[in-house]
Amino acid sequence: RSPRLPARELSAPARLYHKKVVDHYENPRNVGSLDKTSKNVGTGLVGAPACGDVMKLQIQVDEKGKIVDARFKTFGCGSAIASSSLATEWVKGKTVEEALTIKNTDIAKELCLPPVKLHCSRKEGMRNISLNSSMEVY
Repeated sequence: RSPRLPARELSAPARLYHKKVVDHYENPRNVGSLDKTSKNVGTGLVGAPACGDVMKLQIQVDEKGKIVDARFKTFGCGSAIASSSLATEWVKGKTVEEALTIKNTDIAKELCLPPVKLHCSRKEGMRNISLNSSMEVY
């Protein structure tokens, strides 16, 4: 009979989030910056005054109009960071127009966000503004 190992304790906030949110929060994808001086990189910076979240999104687009890389930096809660992380994964490989069809409800559903945290997935709305700003490069 093997000895019982103590269960890993999650912090109180982590217990309130779905495991997908915790995963993207603890292991965010595509955090960082791209070279803002590059001609094929667009940068958008937006904030949500109501909750204090701020997001910077950068996309790199190839000559065919496909997003080949995306990076983000988000100051906000775990749901905001997870939403930003997931959004960068989803936009890669899409055209800017295709990326703009992603809805905040799609992100919220994928991350299993509770209704009280739905506003955090509205970073999708911020992402749209950022992508539109990024499109000005072209």
